Amino acid sequence: MKNGENTRALLRHIMKMKQRQRAQAAVLGAARGKISALPERSAADENVRMTETRIYIGLNDAQTREQIYETQQYLDILKDVCRGCRVPFSVDIEEGGYYHEDGEYTEETSFILVLIDVSPAVVRKIAKELCARFHQESVLVTQDRIDGYFINEDAEN
Repeated sequence: MKNGENTRALLRHIMKMKQRQRAQAAVLGAARGKISALPERSAADENVRMTETRIYIGLNDAQTREQIYETQQYLDILKDVCRGCRVPFSVDIEEGGYYHEDGEYTEETSFILVLIDVSPAVVRKIAKELCARFHQESVLVTQDRIDGYFINEDAEN
């Protein structure tokens, strides 16, 4: 399998996982009753255009094709890298599989690092550092333009 085909297979896998998550959320919401929409917004809730960047990082070693360290150790490294770059982040831990160029199938744990409005230079720095420190062939970086807004409310006593 060529590199481009491997990338397309990975993207198809990611899209299927997201579709499954959305379907599960819809079933859960339906089981609980009415599925709620987004919260009502006041005039003060202003839309903000942002860039959401996701970095997909596998935990299997590029040479051995197996995870060498415990997931928590990789997570600690990821947190250190993000703190060192002074960026806010979220991380999802996913399970998945893919085919190597030689046709061998591998399953692995992956991190999906989510960054909002982080400069392209910093994203590149983070992706390169995580790729090297996790000993990966490559990591996948995706970007989406999103509309968001912040809600600020005092806690009710």
